[in-house]
Amino acid sequence: MSIKYKVLVAEDETKIREILADLLSDYYEVIEARDGEEALRLFHSQQIDLVLLDLMMPGRDGFSVLKEIRTVSKVPVMILSARSSVEDQIKGYDLKVDDYLTKPFENQIILAKINRLLARTNEDDEVEAYELAFDGLVVNKLSRTVRIDNELIDYRPKEFDLLVFLIENHRIALDRDRILDAVWGIDYFGDTRVVDTHIKKIRKKLGAYSKYIHTVFGVGYKFEVN
Repeated sequence: MSIKYKVLVAEDETKIREILADLLSDYYEVIEARDGEEALRLFHSQQIDLVLLDLMMPGRDGFSVLKEIRTVSKVPVMILSARSSVEDQIKGYDLKVDDYLTKPFENQIILAKINRLLARTNEDDEVEAYELAFDGLVVNKLSRTVRIDNELIDYRPKEFDLLVFLIENHRIALDRDRILDAVWGIDYFGDTRVVDTHIKKIRKKLGAYSKYIHTVFGVGYKFEVN
């Protein structure tokens, strides 16, 4: 059974809220909010995948709700409002809204926009799954590349594997034997000093970011960003 995306509809006009809920409920799980305060309460208490947000709501208006959401989340937000002025639209985009649709709206258009926003979110999640980023250091596991301040740095295969292993075990002190088993394989019977040699090469290539690789005396190494 597929899991439905959860869409929060924040709209104070009952008729419009019901129209939206009826339109979306065949495709998504719809959560309804009648004002800004209720919208924020529901947003913070549930795992919301997308927000449809009216601007003219009692209490906290849509801009206020959007501003608070953006302090904690990058969830897709679409403003759906009768306010169509350029100033309002610019303000929405300045507050990092993903889309701005004016009323009245076409059902197929709003569905298409929602589908695209959710698809884009999935693409972003996939990128985050194989891209490790710390300040100006970006390690891409899919393309097996390392960029430092947007400059592509050449890493040998074992250097790359070791760097990724350290990053994925962020803040964990790893002894040399564990590193050997993970990076070189359990069948490797060479000297553990090969780890030290590769760490030295990795640090040199990291430049200013070499500070992230810490020597743990009596144990081994760990990757930690303070």
